[in-house]
Amino acid sequence: MIARYATPAMAELLSDGHRYRVWREVEEAVCRAYVNLGLMDPQVLVDVLASESPDPAEIRREELSRDHEVLGFLAAWTPLIPDRSAAQVHRGLTSYDLVDTANGVILKEAGGLLLRGCEELLAAFREQITRHWATPCLGRTHGMAAQPTTFGHRLATVALELRRAVDVLARALEGVAVGTVSGAVGTYVELPLELEAAVLDELGLGCEPLATQVVGRDRHAQLLNALALVSAVVEHLAVDLRLLSQTGVEEVEEPRPPLYQGSSIMPHKHNPTGSERLCGLARIVRGHAGAALETVALWNERDLSNSCVERVAMADALSVVEYQVTFAAGLLRGLQVRPEVMRDNLRRAAVRLGSPRAMLRLVDAGASREEAYRRVQSAIDAADPVALAAVGLAEDEGLTESALQQMLPHRRALYERVMKELG
Repeated sequence: MIARYATPAMAELLSDGHRYRVWREVEEAVCRAYVNLGLMDPQVLVDVLASESPDPAEIRREELSRDHEVLGFLAAWTPLIPDRSAAQVHRGLTSYDLVDTANGVILKEAGGLLLRGCEELLAAFREQITRHWATPCLGRTHGMAAQPTTFGHRLATVALELRRAVDVLARALEGVAVGTVSGAVGTYVELPLELEAAVLDELGLGCEPLATQVVGRDRHAQLLNALALVSAVVEHLAVDLRLLSQTGVEEVEEPRPPLYQGSSIMPHKHNPTGSERLCGLARIVRGHAGAALETVALWNERDLSNSCVERVAMADALSVVEYQVTFAAGLLRGLQVRPEVMRDNLRRAAVRLGSPRAMLRLVDAGASREEAYRRVQSAIDAADPVALAAVGLAEDEGLTESALQQMLPHRRALYERVMKELG
């Protein structure tokens, strides 16, 4: 992902340099396990640990000459190790023992960073929900005036979606935090099971129970689809804020930098560009989720069709979603909420707000449901005070505090329910 949509911390975790450092850690763990099992001269481990790390540019040059990144890495590194030990590096491993096990480490690290960002966004939600739980605003369905709700209630519905999505993401991240040290086609011909267990234990990874030479790509597909779900929930928040920012609604406004300019020709413009950006990025992540599903069905024990997809899709999706949750937390915390405008919008819709109760009163008085519905509908459409009075509606219907309390029952119980779910 381009630097514009990646935090420095995530960009470092997904960099080539960090990947090669983790590859070396895996190779060192393998040597250490061999030594501890009495299957390798301890001097090999001493020499490996004392060696310099290869220059990423040199790895790239070696890779291009071989058309193979792992062999390029070994070609760049092993000359920096004494000859007596260099030949023992990567002993018995196939390339994806290194790649997938290192990926498990990196995805665990990146996942931890992302989950911390998600918790920050949930904390921002909790703050605004608490602040505006009792701030009345107009509920809208199909973009049209419906019934009163509160701004805190509106935010809470998205926050609960995020809580569920983060739970899905956490399980998916646990699923990719695995490795394999099983050799060609996963049969352990050259590798004892004890060695794999020792390596994975040192690296803090779970074990792929039965590798085909690679870790099952259903794990990666689950992760990318979980990332798409989190991204879609952030988009839900962003869409709501865009709608509430529109001219004629204007109930919220995004935080602005001191020298903000919304247009090169129209100085009056205050555009919801941050929310728009979050929506656009969600489309990228959804595209990557679909691509990940295509990599589950590899040919027989393995092929390489997953590699290029994962290099792009996994890095992009992790970067984008971590950027989204980090940006959204700042946006939500700095959001300008305008309760007085929300009241004004309620006032403009006032006569509509009492329509459900007016209809039910007519039904209780003996009218059929159809007759009551049509009478209230006709009176509101005509906007005639006499007709409105005849069905028990007034132009300021629903605007008094007592009326709003009737329309918004169970506030405390619902708030407690929400906070319990959010944790």
